[in-house]
Amino acid sequence: MKKLAKVYAPKKVEGQIYNLWLRSGFFNPDNLPGERKKSYTILIPPPNITGSLHMGHALNTLVQDILIRWKRLQGFRTLWLPGIDHAGIATQARVEKELKKEQKTRFDLGREKFLKRVWQWKKKYGNVILDQLKKLGASCDWSRTRFTMDEKYCQAIEKAFLHYYKKGWIYRGKKVINWCPRCQTSLSDLELEYKEKEGKLWYIKYPIKNQKSKVKSQKFITVATTRPETMLGDMAVAVNPKDKRYKNLIGKKVILPLVGREISIIKDKLVDLKFGTGAVKITPAHDMTDYEIGLLHNLKIIQVIDKNGEMTKEVPLPYRGLASSEARKKIVKDLKNQGFLEKIEDYVHQVPQCYRCKTTIELIPSWQWFLKMNDLARLAILAVKTRKIKFVPKSFEKIYFNWLKNIRDWCVSRQIWWGHKIPLKGMKDVLDTWFSSALWPFATLDWPIACAQNRKGCKPKKSSDLAKFYPTDVLSTDRGIINLWVARMIFSGIEFMGKIPFKKVYIHATVLTKEGKRMSKSLGTGVDPINLIEKYGADATRFGIIYQIMGGQDIRFVEDNIVMGRKFCNKIWNATRFVLQQISESKTQIKIQKVNKNNLTSADRKILNTLNKTVKLVNKDLENFRFGQAAHKLYDFFWHDFCDRYIEEAKKQLQTTNYKLQTKAVLLYVLLNSLKLLHPFVPFITEEIYQRLPIKRKEKCLMIEKWPQI
Repeated sequence: MKKLAKVYAPKKVEGQIYNLWLRSGFFNPDNLPGERKKSYTILIPPPNITGSLHMGHALNTLVQDILIRWKRLQGFRTLWLPGIDHAGIATQARVEKELKKEQKTRFDLGREKFLKRVWQWKKKYGNVILDQLKKLGASCDWSRTRFTMDEKYCQAIEKAFLHYYKKGWIYRGKKVINWCPRCQTSLSDLELEYKEKEGKLWYIKYPIKNQKSKVKSQKFITVATTRPETMLGDMAVAVNPKDKRYKNLIGKKVILPLVGREISIIKDKLVDLKFGTGAVKITPAHDMTDYEIGLLHNLKIIQVIDKNGEMTKEVPLPYRGLASSEARKKIVKDLKNQGFLEKIEDYVHQVPQCYRCKTTIELIPSWQWFLKMNDLARLAILAVKTRKIKFVPKSFEKIYFNWLKNIRDWCVSRQIWWGHKIPLKGMKDVLDTWFSSALWPFATLDWPIACAQNRKGCKPKKSSDLAKFYPTDVLSTDRGIINLWVARMIFSGIEFMGKIPFKKVYIHATVLTKEGKRMSKSLGTGVDPINLIEKYGADATRFGIIYQIMGGQDIRFVEDNIVMGRKFCNKIWNATRFVLQQISESKTQIKIQKVNKNNLTSADRKILNTLNKTVKLVNKDLENFRFGQAAHKLYDFFWHDFCDRYIEEAKKQLQTTNYKLQTKAVLLYVLLNSLKLLHPFVPFITEEIYQRLPIKRKEKCLMIEKWPQI
């Protein structure tokens, strides 16, 4: 037996152990020993090829790895399938940034050469995050790694698009959409980020057209707006039908200041009585609510801001060609000079930004491709309402239902070059990245190639991964993409496979700074998990992170917990050294499979009972996604019950001839089962110790041993 070093050195161990796992092939479910009838599948939420590991990735990776390692030990045929997303807008922006250093744009290269540059960039940097996951100990089946721009995946995208198109659910139309002037593409509502900004609320007087009446008439109706530059495209002034202040003005005409166009005062229940004066300007071309009101009232659409964020030829001459921000200044000045500006107030509001480049969004009319959502939304709602899919925590169902019940048709086209081209003749647009990732649970398992089509849809071929591993068991993800991704995978799975894509959705906690703020690399408040691994080791980092997940939806990260994780690993190492030292002195082979219950001391019985109790409690915690609670129980059992209490009693028992052999057997038995329990949480150190135990083992690796039985 090779002795353990006095001090555990993770840097010397972790690389060797990971290579041992890779050589064993046991990450691949096809190579697992024994008869494993039940499958357990998790698909990794594919990180962007632009990404590098952050604390959110690390936490989510650990959650999935714990589940997979636990189920693998329990005898399941486990598949944890990894992959990366092409991240259309983000990747194109990254490559364009590189080109800018060369004083070039994508237009200088042209589409074909630009895409060649993107593929070169992907080859160089695209797998960085997957390599980082390996450092964390992720036991993914790397042989099945998928990329959303692989040939087979592209076939799946084309199949899905044409399915919707032939069904009449995908259509082209001109609607008001979110537009990023920097990225020069449309965005869906879910791809926006809202930043709180201190702005102004301008109160503008709209003159009421002369009325033939004996009653003294009102000369103006005042509207409040945060965007006076869009008023040049106003087609109405709207009030709420319940607002008694404006009851007599409904149907009257007003003159649009600076333009001179006559527009009507209309009533609509979408108007917020409490905003400003209760009367609002309606610009159908540049506001989503105004667009909906415009459709109901058959209002004309006049676009006054173009795709570059500049004023169009539809506006009066003095404002044409100005950037919208410059036009705002001039319009406000002219309104004041002509007596139309009643007052200005400070106003804090949420301004929509592009989720990738942070440019302020413009809402403009544009020809785009849309996917009808009503029928698909109903499928997704029903799947969760009937409990076929369960959210953990359940409270997140509210976010899911709220979006689906108020859903708009999905704008699926993007005006960028990197991505899946719309598979219709003459199309240059590509599909929204989320359209492709919505197919992830089954396209990664070789849909539609693995399907034998029938009238009811896809019937997977028996030998295919699709038949073995779909539907998957758990999706672990962040709360920020419940609607962006989770909901879309659910209705896609039901539509194309006739089955839900996963049984449970675990929404993991968000890691914040110790001050309670979101971590940000750009602001210097992010914590790099790779640095923690370099400093403390992967197991210490893993245990320190998981130890903090105690049910709340926010974690205030403190490095002290990683230090605690390192001390715990050292405790495991030192306890093992003690046990192995006792065994090495024994001339009789110790059998750990069975412990003779007839010759047990009270201390022996107590530790064995506590071990069984811990197995039961840890199983229950993991079944219910209580990862932190499971980590706490394992820590308390090993450190306090085993080390502080039993080992101290064992030292006394080892002095007595009658109990010496049995005590050694109990020590080794409890140690081995502790290693199994701890393995999903701290896999490197437990595997290293397992490889050094002086036992006859059936298995080559701890990770395919049998989980402790109660």
